[in-house]
Amino acid sequence: MTSLHPARFYHRDKECVCDLCPHHCILAPEERGLCRVRRGSGDSVVIPWYGYVTALAVDPVEKKPLYHWRPGERIFSVGFAGCNLRCPFCQNAAISQSTDGPGRYLPPEQLVEAAKENACESIAYTYSEPLVHAEYLVDCMKASRRAGIANVLVTNGCAEGEAAKEVLELSDAANIDLKCFDEKSYKTILGGDLKTVLLFIKNALSYGVHVEITTLVVSGFNDRENELDGIAGWIADAGAPVWHLSAYRPGWKYSAPQTDPAFLVKTARRAKKKLPFVYLGNIDSPPEFRDTRCTECNALLAGRRFRTSAAGLVLKNGMYFCASCGAKTPFTF
Repeated sequence: MTSLHPARFYHRDKECVCDLCPHHCILAPEERGLCRVRRGSGDSVVIPWYGYVTALAVDPVEKKPLYHWRPGERIFSVGFAGCNLRCPFCQNAAISQSTDGPGRYLPPEQLVEAAKENACESIAYTYSEPLVHAEYLVDCMKASRRAGIANVLVTNGCAEGEAAKEVLELSDAANIDLKCFDEKSYKTILGGDLKTVLLFIKNALSYGVHVEITTLVVSGFNDRENELDGIAGWIADAGAPVWHLSAYRPGWKYSAPQTDPAFLVKTARRAKKKLPFVYLGNIDSPPEFRDTRCTECNALLAGRRFRTSAAGLVLKNGMYFCASCGAKTPFTF
């Protein structure tokens, strides 16, 4: 455990109340919040795990997944302990549902230096739930901006108030989970809040963040056609044109059969009637839901069979153009 670091996103009434997410945990002295990483201390709140990093890696940016932001680039990825949700099918439960895993303390400046040493021009805050470490994220993101390094947020979007605002204002791109489209399921099964997530997505778009949405399609949880069609419609109305549908595999407390690939393909084809870009993950995806083609001349812009080839793109003045016809493409630098 690292040295205690003061938290910022809370208020004190009769007791300290965390303002980071919709749980609004009351943090009596020595009591931890639902996320496990924020703790009451006297008449204040501290973060014993400030800067405690559980995972470091260099990934393709497509792994986040981000398919329309700096295609083919490598990104420096950092993960943390803890999460403010309790998804029973969590794919990263070893680090998201515990603070006992191995790790090390990494001050913001050292994180930025590590990204530079690995020749990465962006940092992804990812793997578990980075937003429960909002104070550390803000410090890292400010240091990254000073160094000319971009910030990528991979999150469940279950944060609100000043914490969400400060992190989003410093984010260049984000992949946000929209786990289902039923308020009761979000609350009782996941321990989250659907309205908070939808507002977080809208705010990210309003701040000019490049946003892509991911939904893990889980057997027996959110794999109803009307629910997935509702998500596609909402994403289209919100103005976020990229949706990733990812296949679930049994894990942690959930043992339902893994997602049927044929069902995913069928869902994606319906979604394409509402959204221009729909991709499939965790299956051997057909090219139509793996690659990106020019909307003007149908030339291949980015192919993603085993690794990303962005040979069909030309970067000029911070924008991507089709190498074949010169049309502006839906990719963001």
